Amino acid sequence: MKLVIQRAKEAKVTVDGKITGKIDRGLMVLVGVTHEDKEEDAIYLADKTVNLRIFEDEDGKMNHSLADVGGAVLSVSQFTLYGDSKKGRRPNYMAAARPDEALKLYEKYNDLLREKGITVETGVFGAMMDVSFTNEGPVTLIVESK
Repeated sequence: MKLVIQRAKEAKVTVDGKITGKIDRGLMVLVGVTHEDKEEDAIYLADKTVNLRIFEDEDGKMNHSLADVGGAVLSVSQFTLYGDSKKGRRPNYMAAARPDEALKLYEKYNDLLREKGITVETGVFGAMMDVSFTNEGPVTLIVESK
C-alpha cells in the first residue's frame, strides 16, 4: 500500500456536487493499493498515519502526531498512485489492485484509524471525485508499507 499524506488546515471531497467528506485540521490522505497488499499493510500504515510526528509544537518543531493534536483524516482512494508512466504518454495501472481487493484494504485502513480514535471522512470508492484542501506547511509525505 502507498499513502500520500498531506497536513491540512481543511479538506473536503465532493461527488456529483455533494460533499461526501469534510475535515478541519488534520491529514488529507490518498490511499493506493497494489496486488500484493494484505491486512498487515493496512495495520502498519494506520499506525504510521496516527503516530507520525508532523504537526508543530509550541517551538515550531514537528513533534506532535495526529493523535496528539486531535486531528481528523480525509481518506480518498487513489488507484493512480500505482500508475506507471515510464513508457509512452499514457500511464498504465497494472500495479494497482483490482477494485474489489482494493476496496477491502481501503476500508480496513479507515476502520483501523477509527479504532484508534481518529475521525475519518471519505470520498466514494471508484467515483469521480473533486478534492480540495489547504496544505499546511506545506507538509507532504509518501509512505509505503513495503
